Amino acid sequence: MIGKPEARAEADRLMAAFRKAGAVPVEADILQPAEVLLDLYGEDIRARAYVTADPLRGEMMLRPDFTVPVVQMHMEDGAEPARYCYAGEVFRKQEHLSERKSEYFQAGYEVFTRDNPAAADAEVFALFAELLAPLKLRAATGDIGILTAAVRGLKTLETRKAALLRHIWRPRRFTQLLDRFGGRVGVPETRARLLATVAAGEAPATAPAIGLRTEAEIAGRLAALQEDAAAQPIAAEEVARLDDLLNLTAKSPAALGHLREMARDVPTIVPAVDRMEARLGALSAKGVDVDALDFEASHGRTTLEYYDGFVFSFHAADPHLPPVASGGRYDALTAVLGQGRSIPAVGGVVRPGLVAELKEAARC
Repeated sequence: MIGKPEARAEADRLMAAFRKAGAVPVEADILQPAEVLLDLYGEDIRARAYVTADPLRGEMMLRPDFTVPVVQMHMEDGAEPARYCYAGEVFRKQEHLSERKSEYFQAGYEVFTRDNPAAADAEVFALFAELLAPLKLRAATGDIGILTAAVRGLKTLETRKAALLRHIWRPRRFTQLLDRFGGRVGVPETRARLLATVAAGEAPATAPAIGLRTEAEIAGRLAALQEDAAAQPIAAEEVARLDDLLNLTAKSPAALGHLREMARDVPTIVPAVDRMEARLGALSAKGVDVDALDFEASHGRTTLEYYDGFVFSFHAADPHLPPVASGGRYDALTAVLGQGRSIPAVGGVVRPGLVAELKEAARC
């Protein structure tokens, strides 16, 4: 049975490799301000996080990961370019009784640089691939930036595109919205009744405020619902292309070729596809066999919401195990936390305890 000593020892090994790659070790407080994390991760994280109240600091959260506090630290006073590494425990509630732990070690490597983002993506992925190579894991990659660019290219209301972008990380809700905006299903019954009431001139009774919404905000929301109801459905061809993209799974060169074909009809994805091509070239230069590298366009849609470009993960053969390692690009997060400043950034994390377990299983 693998315990904390073995996990710590594996974390120390990873940290030594990260330092050798040029990273500076940093630490982060276990207690983090909940407001910042909820703003960045969305309220969904509340169900998975351990939240407590501090009499002086307000609502606090046991750190669910390291990336946000590391980015905050860098944006406050970090030099550029920079590489950081860290190791410690993170805390996540589990929805069901399983072998997944709610408290486990995490070791990570983050790169902040304005030079050649494709090379930085390749640096992080190749380092992880090298460190995890003895475990013979399956690597999967994706690109959130291609998905978001495709949504932004839809010929429909900006409010509809904003709703789809907001739910990129919630596949079930995203599909429900796409079905409705594309006319494949009708408007929900409760919304239809509300719109019928407004159309009949029987505006619902309102108070100066309902919950946290003012009367003006409620009126604005009703106007937006009316505009949505009057808008034409998204064209079937556009919906079909988006479905095709969401279901794209292939080896990276074949996926790139498919995306190039798709870009003829969806030109908004061209810059993101160009970045993918540059990244594959950089990965190949690092010795990664890109011909065997899986690309899944929907990969990363159930991870933390700050990823906005390249995403990756490494998986053991047992499908019940969580990813052994994962990461990606989060340029937009640095802008949110930088208060007017931003810098391209990419990084990843490894579960040292899981690595130790897999090594132990291989020896048996």
